[in-house]
Amino acid sequence: MTNGTGTGTDTGTAPGTVTLVGAGPGDAGLLTVRGLRALQAADVIVADRLGARAVLAQLADEGVRIDAEVIDVGKLPGHHPVPQDGINELLVSLALEGRSVVRLKGGDPFVFGRGREEQLFCEVAGIAVDVISGVTSAVAVPGLAGIPLTQRGVAETFTVASAHDQIEALGGGRDHTVVLLMGVNTLGHSAHVLASGARGADCPVAIIEDGFGERQRVTVGTLGTIAHLAAARQVRSPAVVVIGDVVALSPHAGITPS
Repeated sequence: MTNGTGTGTDTGTAPGTVTLVGAGPGDAGLLTVRGLRALQAADVIVADRLGARAVLAQLADEGVRIDAEVIDVGKLPGHHPVPQDGINELLVSLALEGRSVVRLKGGDPFVFGRGREEQLFCEVAGIAVDVISGVTSAVAVPGLAGIPLTQRGVAETFTVASAHDQIEALGGGRDHTVVLLMGVNTLGHSAHVLASGARGADCPVAIIEDGFGERQRVTVGTLGTIAHLAAARQVRSPAVVVIGDVVALSPHAGITPS
């Protein structure tokens, strides 16, 4: 059998399937029922580091039986032991062995998860792909800090962006909530750019570190102060940054970080 990329071989084995499963932000309680069923039915799980491995560990601690082999392809900042091309090839290779493969990704596979890239690669290779959405940290983690992304009379619109994107292109004012993922390393630049626009330097900002994890912590400031506060508190990834007037609705607003 040819996998569509010119690298496959005819093994005589009917191809398996690949299911992209969103693990959510790292709390097993936020894994969907459909996602859990896919994990329990899988022969092999190809798992990310953030969110995915934490969910598998929690399920094991709770006595949930998952018999699948687990292959860790987790990425650390600046260190990718298995590059994306390698992950794509691995999914196809495993499925061509006739196995039921779950690609377990943190958050939602289609929110900065490169899930569609993996889906297309598998489909070109003739592998059937199912997608099971997950809860994205862009929504769930601000909720931990009591921050709604929209609120009547405060904000009617929100944008989720990677801090690697062109922050300069994000328009709107304080009533347009901005959620930045992967934004700690570029926080100073992002805050400066957004403060230079309609939001202004006094626009509220919250950073929620390690949402649903042991190091969960909230830092609240403004676009003018948040970079200094983050440096003083040694804020670390993973973290979600929320910018806009909705931050003022958080019970953490007005509390001076210690």
